[in-house]
Amino acid sequence: MPDTTATPPDHEPVIRTIAMPADTNPAGDIFGGWLMAQMDLAAGNLAARIARGRSVTIAVDGMTFLKPVKVGDVVSIYADLESTGRSSMRIHVEAWRRHRYDTENIKVTDATFTFVAIDETGHSRPIPKEQLSQG
Repeated sequence: MPDTTATPPDHEPVIRTIAMPADTNPAGDIFGGWLMAQMDLAAGNLAARIARGRSVTIAVDGMTFLKPVKVGDVVSIYADLESTGRSSMRIHVEAWRRHRYDTENIKVTDATFTFVAIDETGHSRPIPKEQLSQG
């Protein structure tokens, strides 16, 4: 099992939010679907910048929930470009939590999201070449 007490990435998170009571499952933990949605938003933000326009999620690989997120936790979502194709982008996303009164960050999950850049008709389109070298 991955080390959940490792250090978060050394760059700013794409999203930082606070887990709220409305985001809980029947057991009182934060609903996994809420966390996955935050990760998709972060990956989508990075994909839109790289694609310089609209892009859509087509796959999510390897998500395992390592630790629960509790109400009031500060959740930080990090996204990094792994690779690109003609129109696709693989973006690795990590979610970390911190109790709001503490300094310890704990990794709760990670996954790789695949996005495809699309045009106004919903068809795939190439990622601008200048973006491929900047990622």
